[in-house]
Amino acid sequence: MNNDWLLVSLLAVVVGGLTGCGIIVFREGIVLLEGLSYGGDIHYLASTVALLPWWAVMLPPVLGGLVVGLWHRLTMPTGRPENVSHVVEAAVLRGGRMPVRRGLASAVGAMLSLGFGASVGREGPAVHLGATLGAWLARTFHFGRGVSRTLLGCGAAAAVAASFNAPIAGALFAHEVVVGHYAASAFAPVVMSSLAGTIVSRLWFGAEPAFALTLGLNLTSFFGFPVFIILGVVCGLVAAVFMTSLVLTDWATRRSGVPPWLRPAIAGLGLGGIAMAYPEVLGVGYEVTTQSLAGGLSFDQAVPIAAAKIVATVLCLGFGFGGGVFSPSLTIGAVIGAAVGALATAAAPAALSSGPGAYALVGMGAMAAAVLGAPISTCLIVFEMTANYPLTLGVMAAVVVATVVSQGLTGHRSLFHWQLSRRGLDVDRDRERQMMREIRVQSVVTPNPPTVPPDAGTAAIAAAFRDHGGEKLFVVDGAGRLLGSIALPDVMAVLMERAPETHPTAMDLALTEPPALALLETLSEAIDAIEASGESQMAVVRDRATMRLVGVVHERDLMRTYAGTLGRLRAEERGDPDH
Repeated sequence: MNNDWLLVSLLAVVVGGLTGCGIIVFREGIVLLEGLSYGGDIHYLASTVALLPWWAVMLPPVLGGLVVGLWHRLTMPTGRPENVSHVVEAAVLRGGRMPVRRGLASAVGAMLSLGFGASVGREGPAVHLGATLGAWLARTFHFGRGVSRTLLGCGAAAAVAASFNAPIAGALFAHEVVVGHYAASAFAPVVMSSLAGTIVSRLWFGAEPAFALTLGLNLTSFFGFPVFIILGVVCGLVAAVFMTSLVLTDWATRRSGVPPWLRPAIAGLGLGGIAMAYPEVLGVGYEVTTQSLAGGLSFDQAVPIAAAKIVATVLCLGFGFGGGVFSPSLTIGAVIGAAVGALATAAAPAALSSGPGAYALVGMGAMAAAVLGAPISTCLIVFEMTANYPLTLGVMAAVVVATVVSQGLTGHRSLFHWQLSRRGLDVDRDRERQMMREIRVQSVVTPNPPTVPPDAGTAAIAAAFRDHGGEKLFVVDGAGRLLGSIALPDVMAVLMERAPETHPTAMDLALTEPPALALLETLSEAIDAIEASGESQMAVVRDRATMRLVGVVHERDLMRTYAGTLGRLRAEERGDPDH
């Protein structure tokens, strides 16, 4: 057990503890702001708002939207909040590095948004906050790319674990969504961080599941599985519509000409109007989620609430409120599940239905998995949030179907990958490119290449070829500056064509301004250059300003390094302990 592993493990626990404390501050800040805005508790916000006069419903989201817009204008370079897609980008393409100031500013923006009733989730900002804390510690200790990614994943895991009281799901979520693989080197620290975050959260909030089930939800009969499959299809379709609407709304607002700082206030106006009829759309939506799980929604109630929640969430996120999609996905899925469950119960209560609450539970998992692209961790999150095992099989069936349907319709693994693709990023392909960009020519250069002075005669050139096995010669001046290159086949052809009495020098025979690479150029640039030149080897200079020759790169060495890089990447994804 080496010291580096011990240090990373210790820091993983620190990241988990810090993230747990950050989540406490974040959640309590939301409760405080909601109390000031509406006079209600986060778990009973809809019931409180339903009793308020119209102006008390409309004012907080509009005023809050203005505050949030101005906050983002002052603190964020783009004037807009960041989300989980930025965490994925940092983990895969930036070596686990995230700006601390922007991470904290995004967390405050999300807290303000939720405190004023925005229809967004708190878990996405929590993941962003935890990842920021992990990246900050990694930068403080000057860790490299691999450890930085691990600590970033530790923060994400602790955030999910602390938010949902779900340590197992938190660890798997970090690997499945953020880190992108289950490497053994990262698994233990991520688990330790998840446990630390959970412990801190439980000390403050208690050990109860996020949703207390008042009814015993059970899988009544395996004949109910066709309904679970249908529910998975419905959730997949709704998830595709939901994600498409989010992407299109974001695209439209960016081209609308409306200043970014004003957009959340406009969304707040629309949100207030929707909340007048459906107060369930405000905030994280845990009250209506709990109501769905308790079987308290009829089909006629559930359908419009689900539609209103989708519109409200798209409006808030598309127009610049800070927040995530996790909680809205759970709420939408639970309400859709309640609607399907109501139909199933009415059609065949004994044979097909496990009760509306059971279908609400299954719908939660199906919808969230389709949006987040995290089927494994979503199943576990639903299980840990509700502490209900019998329906896990139903959740798994619906999750798989919903994920396949949504990915087939959208062409993207998740909303986060879709958002990344709109920024011109492909996580899988760009990760390989990023690794190739991190390897420099100086790591594969062969020093002391064969050289000749510019005035060398044919005898000296022939001797140099003989001494170096016919390898290409490089013509350099007294200062070591590259002037040209001489290949043996070219020399043979020239000498055969010249008159016997001529005495050519190295510069007469050389290819002037030969293709060359600089020491700090990347493996990707080197491969492209050597392929374009058609040569099997290429000169390497210290830099292009001095053109001082320092070595040569052979195509075989480039290909060997490239293959080794891809091998390490694949081994890391498999979780090979040797990598």
